Amino acid sequence: MKWLNVILGCLVVSLGVLVLQNSLVTTGGTAGLALSLTYAIQLPFSVVFFIINIPFYILAVLKLGWSFTLRTLFAVTTLSVLTEVVQFLPAFSISPWIGAILGGIVCGLGLSILFLNGASLGGANILSLYLQQKFSYDPGKTTFAFDFFVIVIGLYSIGLVRGFYSILSIIMISYIISYFKGRIASQHQPKHKTVRNTAQPSVS
Repeated sequence: MKWLNVILGCLVVSLGVLVLQNSLVTTGGTAGLALSLTYAIQLPFSVVFFIINIPFYILAVLKLGWSFTLRTLFAVTTLSVLTEVVQFLPAFSISPWIGAILGGIVCGLGLSILFLNGASLGGANILSLYLQQKFSYDPGKTTFAFDFFVIVIGLYSIGLVRGFYSILSIIMISYIISYFKGRIASQHQPKHKTVRNTAQPSVS
């Protein structure tokens, strides 16, 4: 069931990316970095996104285990495929501020589905989940900090106006993730903690 939910999460994220692309807004993280690079270089989003995530697979294996890493690898691959498939949908135009809000909400929901099912989209997602597990940091705030840094670095290619809308999109993403942070934390608690608290309900 988790694998089907991972596919669902990737589908939701791919629709969010489509909204952002058609409103000419980027976002943060490895997805945002890849999206920014597609504006500067002549490579498809799926190719750039997949390449950027390769180093983070190693970090995931070392810190979060093989099960999480395999689901993350599957999610990244699935999203890469789905972002190509949704390009065949009819083209549309949407204003940047609406695209930033709507695309951010949709991407945030998709990411939350992935987090709740022991997966991520690599990059900052891995770092956010590790810091939550190790230090109980809010994954939404950690994601926002990393995403904000990525957008600032990419201002040379996206411009100040687009950068503003991009920041708006990551605010929406971080808000949605923070909303689910309690349930996400229960999914990534070390096993020895869940054994001692047998009376505590678990989220599946």
